[in-house]
Formats: sequence, structure tokens, C-alpha cells
Amino acid sequence: MFLIMVTKENALQRSNLLNVLWDIQRKRRFISRDDMKKIAKEFSISMIELEGVISFYHFFHLQNAGKYTIYLNCSTISQHKDYQAVKKTFQDELGVLIGNVTKDNLFGFFKTSCIGLSDQETSALINNYPFTNLTPKKVKTIISKLKKGQSLESLSNYPKDNIKYRPEKDAKTIFFKTYTKGEGLKQLVSLKPEDVIDLISKSKLSGRGGAFFPTGMKWKLCRNNKSDQKYIICNADEGEPGTFKDRVLMNKYPGLLIEGMTIAGYAVGATEGTIYLRAEYLYLKDKIEAAIKDFEEAGLLGKNILGLKGFDFKVTVQLGAGAYICGEETALIASMEGKRGEPTTKEYFPVEKGFLGKPTVVNNVETLCAVPRILEMGLDNYLKIGTKQTPGTKLLSVSGDCKKPGVYEIEWGMKLKDFLNLIEAEDPHVVLFNGFSGECLSEVDFDREISGENLLAEHIQFKFNDPIEYSRKMSGVGLRSGGSFMVFNKKRDLIGILKNITKFFVAESCGICVPCRTGNFLLNKKINKIMFGHAELKDLEEIREWSFIIKQSSRCGLGKTSTNCLLTAMLKFPEEFKKHLTAESNFNHSFNIENAVENYNTIIQEIESTYE
Repeated sequence: MFLIMVTKENALQRSNLLNVLWDIQRKRRFISRDDMKKIAKEFSISMIELEGVISFYHFFHLQNAGKYTIYLNCSTISQHKDYQAVKKTFQDELGVLIGNVTKDNLFGFFKTSCIGLSDQETSALINNYPFTNLTPKKVKTIISKLKKGQSLESLSNYPKDNIKYRPEKDAKTIFFKTYTKGEGLKQLVSLKPEDVIDLISKSKLSGRGGAFFPTGMKWKLCRNNKSDQKYIICNADEGEPGTFKDRVLMNKYPGLLIEGMTIAGYAVGATEGTIYLRAEYLYLKDKIEAAIKDFEEAGLLGKNILGLKGFDFKVTVQLGAGAYICGEETALIASMEGKRGEPTTKEYFPVEKGFLGKPTVVNNVETLCAVPRILEMGLDNYLKIGTKQTPGTKLLSVSGDCKKPGVYEIEWGMKLKDFLNLIEAEDPHVVLFNGFSGECLSEVDFDREISGENLLAEHIQFKFNDPIEYSRKMSGVGLRSGGSFMVFNKKRDLIGILKNITKFFVAESCGICVPCRTGNFLLNKKINKIMFGHAELKDLEEIREWSFIIKQSSRCGLGKTSTNCLLTAMLKFPEEFKKHLTAESNFNHSFNIENAVENYNTIIQEIESTYE
């Protein structure tokens, strides 16, 4: 065994690994053993390590995935639309079950989790081309035309933005209003880097991906770390089920994102920026890169931007490969470095040692898009919008049982019940707020506001035993979300929804820590037991105990938030669980395993005593 010294040169080369794997996957439809040998030699890594990287990502295959690789979204919202009928039609037309490839290697048919199209379900990707609002009839047409040689580009339908609401006045709107290229960026002419950080800190802008870490503080920490090179990374790996607002932002205003990254670069002293774009959004890549080129030609990217000597910044796009965990910043950085996207321990934060060991700022798409708007409209005007703790507006991705699914830009402080009226929710019973890693909301929460005011919910919500007490105390506690808002009526099976969630976390856990890897697997089995009517009260107690262990001891945010929905569902919908318990089912209590094997044990003991 020998160790390879990691230098700047081979580290940079290793960071190109994902691009090489993508080139081969897209051309050959899989990565062969011969390909792996050549790649391992080129990158000076072992075959075992390389296979570990390839197998980690959902969209890389070691066997032929078909000339046309179909990924059908199996997430909750899709399941509630035409998923089963669409899946059956694909299977009938292709002659294979899901998870298989046709004998002629023409089609591969696989399932995948949410692909950022929850407002246009049932959806699928075919060679990363999007297909929305699928029906059995549409599926038959698509497969028939593909067999005849028609191009995917001509058959796919580009997703709609579906922007359903924004504040009536531009003065109250941050994102979805008229955009003029470079307007926010040009404000830097009169601002020093420290001034920018101070302004963003005073704006109280925080991470809009769901963590809500203060943006100004993150930038200040990065600026204070001296280094010959710093990086800005945009986390565009929008993998939280039910979330698609970043997709809409990047499609409608890619320039706004580029400006936000460039301003961040100016503030912290970084010269390179990368947009880590989830593989499911490959169809956005050309548009984003065209916007980057446009900025370069306008002198808004490159050397001495805006005539400011030494203000250099460039932006590139790095395509992910399908791993929910890469939404966690250290996992994302590991992926960019050509490794398995596994989160690291927090010995160092990215602002200290991030990409290639250099100080790095990782911000969400929405966060970065807010930055040029704040500079453009001025701090005082920005602070007039929203609430004291959470100024500005919030983007929410709405799907499920409502008449108006799509993206909503609302002012922080709107009541949940008013928002449900706005989206024309149909008999709302359960709201999945903040995606699968968020929480289940019920009628007792409808009086709460969507804001960051008095954020005590996580610490106190499980101390209530009475719904009336909960509603009274929690009405003053705000709700914050990364952007996902899924609403379900009383006809939906809550246990079935929770089953989809637990299966998701079993599949998406990176497996590096036991609490998350094993704990979520066991919780999934408990949900099975509940669904079959075989569970008892002690099973519910064990679910609570195991959930808290997973929350407390998991390595990263995925594990720590993976049981949120389950715990809040048990708190707010106890009747849904009770009706599945053995006391309420036809489960045969008269059967006892000890009594059933008693005679067998007696016979074995007699035989053994005879031979003794």
C-alpha cells in the first residue's frame, strides 16, 4: 500500500472527475471496467475508490442504462397524481418492469425521487430532458415516437415557471420584478468590501436553503481568513422534495444569481465562483452558461470588473450527479473535489477550509439572488418589508391538494391560514412544511405566521400533550421554510405519506454514520408494521426514542432532520396512528410464538437428555 501526496495540481485534476464521468455516462450510457481502469490511472486513484465514487451517485451506472434512460419521479406528490397509471404504461410499452433495461438496450426505466417538478406532476426525465404532466396517453406517444427516431429535444416540454403570486407593489417585491442587468452590481463602485458585508449583516439576510445562518456573518468570517485563493459556491442542488423555487429563479433571472455571486466574491476577496447545479436541472445549464458569457462580454465578469482594479471574478457551472446529501455544504464540496458526497466532521468550517482546503462561502440560490436586490433598492427600503426578525420576502414552492400550485413570493409575516386561502387549498388537513426534513402542520398551526419571530418551536413543541394548549402557545411562534410547501386533504393516507418519507431517507442517507443509516432503516420497518396493522403502543414509543437518538447523534443535517415529519405527525395526528394499532385491527392476538414452539422445545430437550 502506498500514499499519494495531494498537491494543488492533482487536487485540481481530481476536481474534474465528475465531468469526466458525466462525459462517459452520456456517450456510452454506462461506465465500463475498461473506462474505470483508464480513469483510475489518469487520476492516480485506486479502482476501489473510483467505484466508490461512481456507485455513490444516482445517475452514474456500471451497467448499460439504455440509449434512452427514463427516470420516473416516485415522490409523494407524483404518487398522488397519475404515477401508478404512468408507470404501468411505461412498463407495458417497454416490456420491462421498473428498474430494468430492455433486451436491445434501447430503453432503461428507473424510478427517482423528486426532480423539482412537483407543480407539474406526474413528471419524468429522459436523458435529463424534462417531461411534465404525464398521462398514459402521453407516455404511449413518447415511446412510439422515440422508437421511430424522433429527437428527445422535440418531444420534451420545458417546465413552466408557474409564478402564481408576488406582492402587488414593486416596492414590496424582492425577486419577481423587472430585472436590469448589472444594476445591483454597479452599486459596488461606491462601496468597500467591508461596507458590503456590513450592509448584508444589517439586512438580516440569512440562508434561504433552510439553515438560515446569517449571510453577513458567514461572509465576514470568510473575509477574515487570509488566503491566496478563496471561492464562492452557489448551492443549486435543490433536492428537498417539493422544492422548485430555485429552478424558477435560475430560469427566469440567471443574471441575478451571477450578480449575487460576484458581489459575494468582492466582499470576501474571492476570485472564482462555481454554481453546483443538480443533475436533474441539466436543461438549465446552457441558459446559465449563456448568461455567464453575456456578463463576460459586458465586462461584468472577468478582470477589473466595473473598472475596479483587482476586482476579478469568474463563474463556472459544475453538474452534480444525483445525491440528496450533496445539499449539505461539506458534502457538496467533497463532490466538487471528485469524491463521494459525504459530509465531514466540523473540525473546520468551509469559511476556514473549504473547496481544495481554501476559505469558501457556500450560499443558496435564493440567498444570492436577494443580495443584488438589497443593494439596488437600498437597506432602508428592504427593512420596511417583512418582519423585524425576517425582513424581505420568501419564495415558497407549492404543490399538492390546491388549485394553484406553483411559486409564491410572499412577504414574511403572512398567516398560514391566509396563505392556504391564497393557494386555494382544498380541505387542508396536513401540510408538509419545509419538505421531508421539515414538519407536519395541522389545523392547530393554521394561526401561526410564516416568519422567524420567536423561533422556539423546535425546543418546545414536543412538550405539549393537549392540542388546545399547543395551539394557544404556538400561535406566537413563527414558521420558517427552505421553500417546500406540500398540502394534503383528509382523503390522503398520512401513514402512506410518512412511508414515502422514511423510504426516501433510507435511500438518501450517505451511510457514513450509524444513527442515520441504521436508525432510518429501522423506522421504515416500524412504519411497515403500522401500515399492516401489526403495531402496538410500545412500537410508537420506540419510534419516538429512536427518532430522538437519530436527531441527537447523526453527523449532519440530513440525519438530524430526517425524523422531524414523523415526530410532528405523531404529535398532531395521534388518531391516524391509533387506528392502525393491533387493538384497532384484525391482527391475531391469540397467536403466541412461545406457546407455538413449546412442544417442540420439550421434544428437543427430551432427545438431548436421552443422549446425555
